[in-house]
Amino acid sequence: MDNKYKTILNNKMNEDSYSKLIALNNEKIFDFVGFFAEHCDPASIYVCDDSEKDTQYVRDQAIAKGEEKTLAFSKQTIHWDGYNDQGRDTKNTKFMVVKENLESMKSLNAVEYEEGYADILEISKGIMKGKDAIVQFFSEGPTESPFTIPCVQFTDSWYVAHSEFILYRSAYKHFLHMTASQKDDFFRFIHSAGALDTSGCTVNLDKRRIYMDTQNNIVYSMNNQYAGNSIGLKKHSMRLAINKSRDEGWLCEHMFVMAAINDDKKRKTYFCGAYPSACGKTSTAMIPGEKIVGDDIAYFRNINGEFRAVNVEFGMFGIIQDVNAKDDPVIFENLMKNQEVIFSNVLVGPDNKPYWLGMGMEAPDHGRNHFGKWEKGIKDGKGNEVDVAHSNARYTMRLDYLDNIDKNGFEAKNGVKVEGILYGGRDSDTTVPVEESPNWKDGILLKAATLESETTSATLGAEGVRTPSPMANMDFVSYPLGIYTVNNIEFGESVKNTPKIFSNNYFMRNADGNFMTSKLAKKVWLHWAEGRIHNEYEAYETPTGKIPKYQDLKELFKKYLNENFSEADYIYLFTFRCTKWIEKLERTKAFYKKMDANTPKELFEYWDNAIEKIKAARDKYGDKINPGFFKG
Repeated sequence: MDNKYKTILNNKMNEDSYSKLIALNNEKIFDFVGFFAEHCDPASIYVCDDSEKDTQYVRDQAIAKGEEKTLAFSKQTIHWDGYNDQGRDTKNTKFMVVKENLESMKSLNAVEYEEGYADILEISKGIMKGKDAIVQFFSEGPTESPFTIPCVQFTDSWYVAHSEFILYRSAYKHFLHMTASQKDDFFRFIHSAGALDTSGCTVNLDKRRIYMDTQNNIVYSMNNQYAGNSIGLKKHSMRLAINKSRDEGWLCEHMFVMAAINDDKKRKTYFCGAYPSACGKTSTAMIPGEKIVGDDIAYFRNINGEFRAVNVEFGMFGIIQDVNAKDDPVIFENLMKNQEVIFSNVLVGPDNKPYWLGMGMEAPDHGRNHFGKWEKGIKDGKGNEVDVAHSNARYTMRLDYLDNIDKNGFEAKNGVKVEGILYGGRDSDTTVPVEESPNWKDGILLKAATLESETTSATLGAEGVRTPSPMANMDFVSYPLGIYTVNNIEFGESVKNTPKIFSNNYFMRNADGNFMTSKLAKKVWLHWAEGRIHNEYEAYETPTGKIPKYQDLKELFKKYLNENFSEADYIYLFTFRCTKWIEKLERTKAFYKKMDANTPKELFEYWDNAIEKIKAARDKYGDKINPGFFKG
C-alpha cells in the first residue's frame, strides 16, 4: 500500500502488527492509524486480531504496566481510576457541529466544529509520547449480520483494551471480509489516558475532552481513564449509532433485551426496556426465572417486516454497589468465581479480595481503594469521610457467564423478534405499576416521552423533584429531541406487527411514605404484560391506556411470589390521578420546548389533546378515578 504513513508505521510496529494492518487492504484504516501514530507519537503500536494470543497479551500488559493488579482469584483484576476521574464527564463531552447546525444542537452540549477540532488536536499532540499503544477491531452487535457496525479503537490504555475485549465482539476477521463498498463504513475511536502520576492515574484532568464527530463517525477521548469516558464502544459509539440510525431508518436505544419465560405455555416472549438511572433497568433485565440477552444498549431493525433487536455488547459494565447475594444472586455468584472480571474503584482488603458498598459482607477496616491507601474514618482534602468504595464502582464481565443468558438470542445474527417494550420511570404518586398503551404512537408520546425520575430529600434536599428523561436516553441523543421522537414513532409504525408498549413504575408509595410492593413485584407486572401480548387478560380502560384487573393480579402474585395481594392495595396502586397526569404532561411539553425549539408542533398538539381528555375525565369522574370506573 503506497501511503505517506508507511515509514512511521513500520518504525512503530513489529512485522506481525504491520502485516495485520496491511492485510486489511483498507486505506481509511491505514490513514486513521497513521495520522494518530504521527500526531500522538506513541513509542510503539501493537495491532490485535481475534486470536486468544492477542487477547492474553493485552491482559498481561495491563498487569505489567500497572493499570490492573491481580486479586486473590487469579483471573480477577482490580483497576483504580484517579480520585476525580470516576464518572462520566458530561461537561466536557461534546458534539462537534458545523456552524449552521450549532443553534439546533446547543441543548445537547455542542462545540463549533473547527473550534473543537483545533482544541482536540492541540491537546492530543504528542500525548502518547513514550507509551505503547494498541489498535483493536470490534463489532457493535454480532459480526457479519445486518446489525453489525464495525469499529476501530486506538488507545494507549491497556486497561481500556482489556475491558473492550470483554465487552465487545472482536472483529478483525469481519474487517478482512468487508467488501469494497463496506470499507469506508465503520466507527473510529482515538483515546489516550494522557500523562500519568506515580499511581498510574491521569494527571491533566483540566484537559479532559470527549469530542464526538457524528459527521465522520469518529470520537476523540483524551486525558481520562474511567471507562464511561474512555471506552469508545460504550456510550460514545451509542451517540454515533443514534445519529447513523436517523439517516438509515433504524433505531439505537438505551435498552435491555430479555425474554419473559412462560413455563405453563412453554413460550418465550422478548421484551426490550428503557429506564432512567436507579429506576429498575438492570433488576428488570435480571428478574429471576427469566432470560437475559443484553442489559444496556439495543439496535432495532425492520427485517422482513418484523421488529427485531440485538444486544450491541458482549459483556456488561455494571454498577457494583448493592450487588449482593439477596438482591442480585446471579451476578453476585459470578463475582465470587475465579473467572475473568475487572473490578474498578472498590476496596481491596489485606486478603487481596474486593469489597464494595451494599455487598452484604463485612468489609475490612483498611486496604487500598479509589482514594489510595485507606483506613476506616480517613478523610479527603475537603474533609469528607472516604467510604469503603466509590458509589460508582463497577465490574466488567462477560454476559455469557450468566446462567440465565438466552444463548440463542444472544448470538442471533438477525436478532430476536420483539413483542413488548417497557418504559419505566420513578415517581411516588402518579404512574401506575404497569399500563399498556393503546397503540405505538400513544406509547412513545405518553409512556416514553414522559419518562421521569424522582429525587428524594436524602439525595438532593428536595423530595419529589422530577427529572425529565425521554426514552431514558437524553445523555446520548445526538440530534434534536423532537425529530428523534418522531423517528421512534415512524420506525415502530413501519413494521407489520408492532410491539405493545407498557409503562412501569416500581416506586409508588403509600400515605406513610413506604413502597407499596416488594422489589420482586416487577415479575408480576412483566407477566401481566406478557399475557396481554398473547391476548390472555382483559383490561380496564384509563385516559392513557389499559390496566390489569384485580383478579388477574391476585392470581399472578400468588403464582410467582406466593404473596396475597389485597384489593385495597390494588385500588390504591391503579387509581388514575388526573391532576398529577396533567402536571406530568405539562412538564413534558416544557422540557421539549427547552431542549428543541423546533420540536414538530403535532407533538404539542397531541399532548394538548391528551390533557383535554384527562380534564374531561376529571370533570366526569373526579380527580382520582378508581380502576374500572373510567369508560373511554
